[in-house]
Amino acid sequence: MKKIYLFCLLVSTLAFSQTEEEKAEKKKKIELEKASLPKPYQELEDADAKVKELRIQAAAENKNIILQVGGNWCVWCLRLNDFIQKSDDLKNIIDKNYLYYHLNWSPKNKNELFFSNYGNPGEKQGYPVFLILDPIGKLIHVQETGSLEEGKSYSFDKIKAFLEAWKPKQ
Repeated sequence: MKKIYLFCLLVSTLAFSQTEEEKAEKKKKIELEKASLPKPYQELEDADAKVKELRIQAAAENKNIILQVGGNWCVWCLRLNDFIQKSDDLKNIIDKNYLYYHLNWSPKNKNELFFSNYGNPGEKQGYPVFLILDPIGKLIHVQETGSLEEGKSYSFDKIKAFLEAWKPKQ
């Protein structure tokens, strides 16, 4: 009985493991996809200084600030940006209610000053992650983005509902 169990365990492990070639092929596909997508993150930009500028503008325009935290190294970050940019409906909601900023986190620039004030939920929840700030810069919501995914992309309805839920009260 023990031998049968070990045999079944071995067979199931082999059936579900990827070969090195399959892993390399998957990585190559992701790199090609990343190369084809726009790069919205400014890797060397001082996010703390930029958000201070956005707070002034947000207060004047009565808009919230939506920060998409991630980097150009992250295929899901690039997919999310591309998905939103290709939807006039989502862009209209954002333009009317938010100042949208792609806040870089990368090994080259961890934007430690900004994250020392707001925390970095991406370290725990993964990237991309949204931070919503009110017009004076108070953190009002953190949104992981895995729940907004649909297949290898994102759900229009879920993103729209998220954006509608956190727009400023008029």
